[in-house]
Amino acid sequence: MLRLAGFSVALALALCPGPAEALKEGECEVCVSFLDKFYQSLKDSDSSFKSADIEKALTKSCNEAKGKENRFCYYIGATSDAATKIINEVSKPLSYHAPVEKICEKLKKKDSQICELKYDKQLDLSTVDLKKLKVKDLKKILEEWGESCKGCAEKSDFIRKITELMPQYAPAAANARTDL
Repeated sequence: MLRLAGFSVALALALCPGPAEALKEGECEVCVSFLDKFYQSLKDSDSSFKSADIEKALTKSCNEAKGKENRFCYYIGATSDAATKIINEVSKPLSYHAPVEKICEKLKKKDSQICELKYDKQLDLSTVDLKKLKVKDLKKILEEWGESCKGCAEKSDFIRKITELMPQYAPAAANARTDL
């Protein structure tokens, strides 16, 4: 009888939902960062904080998003090519000023891919040796700047293009470099 009672207690504890796990440091990096910037932009523009207005503004922000932030928008259904729509899981909580960390926790339960997104490590253009980077990384730098290198066939062509455009896109790095 005592074994059965012990087993019952263990089973009950295993089946009872525990407290919701809070996000760990660095988890849901893209979600928290993007939604925080978005929430600040809503506050700065004195938005009405109605769910429908938030959805429109979020869709507009997502149309301008690039890289990992665009992928996040795709996952929540805020892009035109998204397969699912859970945008209301963002707009409703934002309408009553819920913390973005809590929103991301709930999104993680709906789609775990959302919290797997991480920003790429940023290169310090003032100290990095461009000659030691791979062509893929050089192309990525140009892509982040919204530029392309048409007619570039060799690594040296990409390096030349980056050094040419650096004063425009990364002036501090251009001034710090000594190899120009």
